[in-house]
Amino acid sequence: MMNWDFVQGNWKQVSGKVKQQWGKLTDDDLAKIAGKREELEGKLQERYGLSKDEIKKQLDDFMTRH
Repeated sequence: MMNWDFVQGNWKQVSGKVKQQWGKLTDDDLAKIAGKREELEGKLQERYGLSKDEIKKQLDDFMTRH
């Protein structure tokens, strides 16, 4: 399981997995997010129209799987 510090420090590698999981995110989005969880949550809400709680759950699940 990854923790968010690992994600931030290895964003270039992790962002590929993020893009596989959430294909509506663009390379531009990922560059702007730069490993910041709050930025990622906001962009996922914008792209997918999901609630903040649902996004948090999906991110937690993603972290557990990787």
